[in-house]
Amino acid sequence: MTEIIIVKTEEEAGQIYARRTADLIRRNPDTVLGLATGSSPLAAYRALTDLIKKDGIDVSRVRGFALDEYAGLDPDHPQSYRSTINRTVVEPLGLDPARIHVPNGDLDTIKDAGRQYDQSIEDAGGVDLQILGIGTDGHIGFNEPGSSLASGTRIKTLTEQTRIDNARFFNNDIDQVPTHCITQGIGTILKARQLVLLAFGEGKAEAVAESVEGGISSFCPASALQMHPHATVIVDEAAASRLRNRDYYKWAYANKPSWQSI
Repeated sequence: MTEIIIVKTEEEAGQIYARRTADLIRRNPDTVLGLATGSSPLAAYRALTDLIKKDGIDVSRVRGFALDEYAGLDPDHPQSYRSTINRTVVEPLGLDPARIHVPNGDLDTIKDAGRQYDQSIEDAGGVDLQILGIGTDGHIGFNEPGSSLASGTRIKTLTEQTRIDNARFFNNDIDQVPTHCITQGIGTILKARQLVLLAFGEGKAEAVAESVEGGISSFCPASALQMHPHATVIVDEAAASRLRNRDYYKWAYANKPSWQSI
């Protein structure tokens, strides 16, 4: 089953992710990271930045693939995911921008962009560690409810709820939020060798419970993590509040063998 870790703060969650990622990079300087935007991963990126600087970890050969991009939004727009990844991941961690890839949302070429992106991931040897957030409706990446669990990278229409959730990044003006995106599919995400999903706050509690303890369904895309052989969900107390078995998850993590990583 998916490993569930319940923490007190976002910072604690970020440190767990950072230690795992740093260990990967030390063992394999050519590590391929799956990168996500949104608010949930920020503490993880901050913790990883601190650890890289503290331990002097060489990240010059690290490669990365972003989950998604808005369709038709200029890559130089401050809220494009190209700009966001550069601002929150590439620059703080000191990664080589040429090694960091984001789906191409150019409307003139988007028809073939998904297939090409999946091929690029395959050519890189696949993603070693994919970080994920979760939407209030259970979406991961921009795989909205109803998305095929076998889907590859493709163009998708955003739900109104997702556009409402993301309007805060566009001056709270939903009319500025694009209606379409290009996103890694659930099938693409599941090919990563390890998945780490972060969720914080009461607003994510229902989605977390449905994803972890509900049935596997395309109408809760994050529930697909139950099928992955190495998936970890890290949540704070508020996001864990609707989990039926949260006491067991705490017990299991507290008694986890020291030689096991997440």
